[in-house]
Amino acid sequence: MATKLYREAIREALIEELDRNPNMFLMGEDIGRYQGTFRVTEGLFQKYGPKRVWDTPISEPGFISIAIGAAIEGLKPVVEVMTWSFALLAFDQIVNHAAKILYKSGGACAVPMVIRGPAGPGKQLAAQHSHSLEAWLAHSPGLKVVLPSTPADAKGLLKTAIRDQNPVMVIEHPRLYLTKGEVPEGEYTVPFGVADVKRRGRDVTIVTYSRGVPLALNAAEQLAEQGIEVEVIDLRTLIPCDWETVFNSVRRTHRAIALHDDWRFVGFGAEIAAQIQEHAFDYLDAPVLRVAGADVPMPYNKHLEALAVPSEQSVIDAVKQVLA
Repeated sequence: MATKLYREAIREALIEELDRNPNMFLMGEDIGRYQGTFRVTEGLFQKYGPKRVWDTPISEPGFISIAIGAAIEGLKPVVEVMTWSFALLAFDQIVNHAAKILYKSGGACAVPMVIRGPAGPGKQLAAQHSHSLEAWLAHSPGLKVVLPSTPADAKGLLKTAIRDQNPVMVIEHPRLYLTKGEVPEGEYTVPFGVADVKRRGRDVTIVTYSRGVPLALNAAEQLAEQGIEVEVIDLRTLIPCDWETVFNSVRRTHRAIALHDDWRFVGFGAEIAAQIQEHAFDYLDAPVLRVAGADVPMPYNKHLEALAVPSEQSVIDAVKQVLA
C-alpha cells in the first residue's frame, strides 16, 4: 500500500469516481482555477475542464440548491464547501429539501448528492470558521453523516458516499489534511455503519471519530506505559452508526468515554452516552464521561484555543477519572 496525505486520498477518490461516472461533477468556491483552499482539488480543473469542475459564486444557498436540482435530475453533484461553517447559510436547502425530498415524494424522488469539506477547529480560524456541525446534521433524518479519521477511510468512505443514492454529508477535519497513512491500491470502498476498532484494550472504551481518533490513540499509548489499556473505537459514520460495536466493547471494558471536538452541551457525545446507558447500562462500573470542546465561541488566541478543545492530557485525565 502507498502512503498518502489525507487530502491526496480524497483527491484520488474524486478522480476515480469522475472517471467512473460521466454524470458526476464537482462544484464549490475556488475549487477550479484556485485548486481549493486546502488543495484537495489540485489539478482537477486542468484535467476535467469547467464542465465538470465548477467554480461557484460565494453563495452557499444558491449552489447547494443547484446541486439538489441536478441530483434530482439524475446527475451526481459533489459539492465542496470552503468550510462547513459557511454551510449554515444553506441549512434550509440541506435540512428542509435535500434531507426530506425522498420522504415527501413517497420514495419516488431521490437526491443522490455529496457535500464535503472541512469542519472543526483548525489553527486560529476563530469563532466563525471553527464550527463542528456533525451533531446538527445527524439530528436531521434523511442525511448520512461521515467523518473519516485516516487517509484510507477518507478515500474509501468518500467513494461509498459518491455511489450512495442519498444526500451524504462528508466532514473532513482541517487538522487532518496533512496527516499521512497507508491507502489500499485499486478499487477500494469502506461501507457505512461499520465502526473500526483502532486499538484493543481491556480497561476503558473511548468512542470517537475524526480528529478524536489520533488524539485518543496518542493518549492510549501514554497510558499503556502506566499499565492502563484503552480501547479506541472510530465510529467513522454517525448516520448510520455502528452501535453494536460500541456496546460489545463496553460489555468487556465496563467503562466508556465519548470524545469529540464539538461543544459538549448537546454534542454527539451526549448521544453516545445515552445509547450506552440504554443498551449497556448493566455492564457499566462507572458513569459515561464526555471529553469535548468548551461551550464557548472558539477563541482566536492560540493559547485560549488550545484550552477550548480536547487535548491528549484531557483524555488521559478522563481515563484516570473513570477508572477511579
